[in-house]
Amino acid sequence: MKNWALIFLLIAALSTAEAQKQKADSLAALLRIEKTDTGKVTFMWKIANYQYSYAPDSALLIAQKALFLSEKIKYVEGESRSLGQMANGFLSMGNYLRALEFYIRKLKLEEKRDQPYNLASVTMNIGIVYVYREEYDKALYYLSRADSLITANSISDLQFNIKLNLGDTYFRKKQVDSAFAYFGKSLNIARDMKDGDFTGTAMTGLGHTYLEKGQLDSSLKIYTEGIRFLEAATDEDMICEATLGLAKLYRQLNKPDSAIYFARYSFLLARKDGFQSRELEAAAFLTEAYTNEKNNDSAFFYLQQEQALGDSLNSKEKIREAQVVSINEQLRQVEMAENFKRAHEERAQQLQLLLIGLCIPALFLITLLLSRVKVHVRIVRFLGVISLLILFEYLTLLLHPVVVEITHHTPFLELLIFVGIASLLIPAHHRIEHWLLNRLTVRKKGMTDGPLQIKRQRLKIKGNN
Repeated sequence: MKNWALIFLLIAALSTAEAQKQKADSLAALLRIEKTDTGKVTFMWKIANYQYSYAPDSALLIAQKALFLSEKIKYVEGESRSLGQMANGFLSMGNYLRALEFYIRKLKLEEKRDQPYNLASVTMNIGIVYVYREEYDKALYYLSRADSLITANSISDLQFNIKLNLGDTYFRKKQVDSAFAYFGKSLNIARDMKDGDFTGTAMTGLGHTYLEKGQLDSSLKIYTEGIRFLEAATDEDMICEATLGLAKLYRQLNKPDSAIYFARYSFLLARKDGFQSRELEAAAFLTEAYTNEKNNDSAFFYLQQEQALGDSLNSKEKIREAQVVSINEQLRQVEMAENFKRAHEERAQQLQLLLIGLCIPALFLITLLLSRVKVHVRIVRFLGVISLLILFEYLTLLLHPVVVEITHHTPFLELLIFVGIASLLIPAHHRIEHWLLNRLTVRKKGMTDGPLQIKRQRLKIKGNN
């Protein structure tokens, strides 16, 4: 079965690669004049979304750039989107392990947020990756979690997708009754949505389950009806699957001519559209069908097609593996450069904090020295206040990253913690300020009042004479 959740995973093939390139180029022009970092991140992940259809390497690189910038500016939505685009890119290249890595990173991020749609979507996507890896138990675990999230939060946009994917996974596990139940649910949802393409897809799944259960009349009826919906929606990929399903049905009905007819229909349509995996499956069926009919020439022809398609797919797989190795190395180099840049920025920040830390006792020392020379008392008082303000602000600066780490960037919790810290620091600030200023200014006052008192005494003695 085709996984319709790939609507949320991969680039929707709504136009040609040239149209996708034009859209990406238009966004790139806007990116060049964008001033805000959040705007740049948004343009970058959108560009990556279009580039996957014609330049997956470039798409992954720009998605990685968006991810780094999002992390730097603490833009969580951009980080989530960028992680999703990275995962989509690796999935499109067949690198399921790396796709899973980025989807799980996105999942961990979404688990900390209140975005049920995003959480359900990425959970479902992880399940689909496990389907591709043929790890069906793990796939069902994540798909079932996604189903619970979708139901609990009434996410109507994902209802059809999750039911269809659960049906597909159960069918692959040969649990036909469960597959039948979920395909039936997906069909009901598709009919409520009045979506012909979804309706035809769900009917194709039900056709498979009826065929597997040996209910051939029901299978024939629903395959035929489903194909009408798919033809109206021009979904030729699913038509290839449905017509090959009909071919298998007619083989069981012992109608070889009809079986060959629908298998050839699937084969030719797949060849026209470039669906090589569909073409290979139909060629294998036709090789066996013509062999059973003792039509050696046709059997040999489709055997050759089968071998050629197998070689082609294997060759493409090798090319894809080489591309994966290449892009992994490019991403690694970019990541190393980014880590070096971040380390340099962190060192610069640490040096600034160290410098500020050294300036605080230096300012206190200057204030103490000034208190011993002939300087106006207000200057000493002002420097004392500034010294204390810098000290307490420095403490707040040091504590802020720790608070952010504890609260996971939750503004309400950050506010509560900083109010608590302030309630301790402000009284301490006033007490220390009062003590320090008394210490700093008492000598100044003593030095100023002494000569005045002596002068008055002398004036008094002089007056008495």
